[in-house]
Amino acid sequence: MSPRGVATPDVRERLFSAAERVLAREGTAGLTNRAVTEEAGCAKGLLYNHFADLDDFVGQLVLDRFERIAAEVRSLPERAGEGDVRENLISAALTLLGANGPAIAAAAISRHAVAERVRRAWAAGAPGPGAVEEAMASYVEGEQCLGRIPTDTDGAMLALALAGTVHHLLMHGSLQPGENARLVRRLVTALVPTANGLGASA
Repeated sequence: MSPRGVATPDVRERLFSAAERVLAREGTAGLTNRAVTEEAGCAKGLLYNHFADLDDFVGQLVLDRFERIAAEVRSLPERAGEGDVRENLISAALTLLGANGPAIAAAAISRHAVAERVRRAWAAGAPGPGAVEEAMASYVEGEQCLGRIPTDTDGAMLALALAGTVHHLLMHGSLQPGENARLVRRLVTALVPTANGLGASA
């Protein structure tokens, strides 16, 4: 534990990472100030030195993790013409379902004040699931221009279907290891047509 009066480096990330571990182990019911600070190995008052209250902390955790996801997926359109079309989309979808994705999503909806803060932040332009959907739609358009996805494919609706399904899995997906990933792969295979096999890697 950090001694009193000694600055804790990267305190936000330290607390966020600790919260993710608590969520994975104990679920949303176990996410308390005491649990997070003990997991982080720091003084109990540290969280309130950096966040207004627990709702503020959880809201910023959710927004931070979704911002990271959006940053990962942002480069997807640049991959048009590379690799396998379906695998590229599967990889982007699974980024949302990362190791702690369901736990973070559960934290967001378990507290009304948090859900409202996150909703307002996303409406104001903070990176969220919409950024992933936009990246997918742009990627599909790029592949259409290259002839790897048929031009009559509705890329916007395809991206909406993928992002919407992943959002559903985040909230209500299976707890069985690998089951959500299997469902995403099955969905992409069913929805994403390829032009004369050109969408597959050689």
